[in-house]
Amino acid sequence: MREAQEGDGDGDDREVIAAKRIYDPPSESEGTRVLIMRLWPRGIRKSRVDMWLKELGPVLPLLRAFRGGRIGWAGYTRRYLAGLERPEAQAPLAEVRAAAKIGTVTLFCGCLDETRCHRSLLRAYLVDGPKRSRRHPSVRRPRGGQ
Repeated sequence: MREAQEGDGDGDDREVIAAKRIYDPPSESEGTRVLIMRLWPRGIRKSRVDMWLKELGPVLPLLRAFRGGRIGWAGYTRRYLAGLERPEAQAPLAEVRAAAKIGTVTLFCGCLDETRCHRSLLRAYLVDGPKRSRRHPSVRRPRGGQ
């Protein structure tokens, strides 16, 4: 599980947003468990999550294009982050931010590789803000300035 903390610098107001695979064993430190997938994962009971925020998952055509190799990670990242700017995503984003002010929030999806998963992009977006998350460290820019 990866965690990101932010606060106002005085040490009081710590927000912790973590990311984890939904199929990993649950732990006590997860806090509010938020599923961020468009489709419910197979074999997972509804009691395993506190919130299901479908709008924070990638739209299915984008996910299929990425998994099918029709777009790369950089293109997927750009389009996923642009999707978070849509009006439909604003209320779910506010729900996650509100829960993070109260305690730990863990974002869940089914992807095996967190470095190539929207949960890491969403965590960076929530912690760093929309502008800084566009420069996510796992996005590799093509050579030659393209």
